[in-house]
Amino acid sequence: MKQFKVIAIHVFCWVLILTYQYLGYFVESVSFPLIAFGISLSFIRIAEFYICYSWLYPHYLKRGKIPQLVLGIIFTLIFFISLRYLIEEVIYLKVFGFHNYNDQTTTLSYILDNIYYGISYIIIPAAVYGVQQNFKNELANRKLKDEVVKSELAFLKSQINPHFLYNTLNYIYALAIPVSDQLANAVLKLSDLMRYTLNESPDGKVSLSKEVAYLESYIALFKMRFEPNFYVDFNTEGITTQKIAALVLIPFVENAFKHGVVNDEKHPVRIKLKVNGKRLSFEVSNKISHAQKDHSSGVGLVNIHRRLDLIYPDQHELLVSNNGNTYKTTLVIHM
Repeated sequence: MKQFKVIAIHVFCWVLILTYQYLGYFVESVSFPLIAFGISLSFIRIAEFYICYSWLYPHYLKRGKIPQLVLGIIFTLIFFISLRYLIEEVIYLKVFGFHNYNDQTTTLSYILDNIYYGISYIIIPAAVYGVQQNFKNELANRKLKDEVVKSELAFLKSQINPHFLYNTLNYIYALAIPVSDQLANAVLKLSDLMRYTLNESPDGKVSLSKEVAYLESYIALFKMRFEPNFYVDFNTEGITTQKIAALVLIPFVENAFKHGVVNDEKHPVRIKLKVNGKRLSFEVSNKISHAQKDHSSGVGLVNIHRRLDLIYPDQHELLVSNNGNTYKTTLVIHM
């Protein structure tokens, strides 16, 4: 429905523009060649507009790739000049017996004249794209503010004094040591997990190494619960000093453990985290469990999508595949 509204707005705007530009042609009974040239110019300009609006600016202007943007603008001008020449100087001449420019026009004059006609429809889509992006950013900021307020209210409702929590867990840990090393380690892992979730940073970002340590503690806690029949293959590559939004990776692991099979040695849960420059790739795959599901916990994909859209707008890709036997999620973040 949203896409239909966007298309309807574009169509309406083009109808207004073209009506304004060419209404005088019909009032003044302009000759057919001039009408033909007007139609071809409008068609080529619209094509030029959408090359810039749909491809050039989203891919290069938004991501700050200036050299590619400049090359794209040059390509668009070449496209405009070449297509106009093809239609008006070749096709019209062959079909109707007339063409636009006289035979004395030099190649340089033709190029300069068409740069003048083509440049405006490179600037106009930039303005339209800029206004649209500002509007989207404003909506995203409003949503983000609403989410912050909701999160703060939820936090206040469920707030537990961290010192009380740590002291209690330390007390339980001290009691568990004489009873069972395994129980004591489980309490210690739980303490690490809860300490991490309660710690805050000013921008909501943490070092990637800490996020990985949290995942490892989470996996270790599950291993204690299901061992010796617990099979998880967790690999990392390229981790240095990068930062990431806290707790953005754990939902995929949680869902894999909740909905997947963790006790099949031939089909372990596979978790792979790879960083290459500013590109982070996080893959989680698991054999699908057809047993009755526990609906008491876990984070749905809708909530994950929503959080990623707020934290990494237009900076992430989330791919999900399900062949009936294996479920795989791939998250790519451009940090």
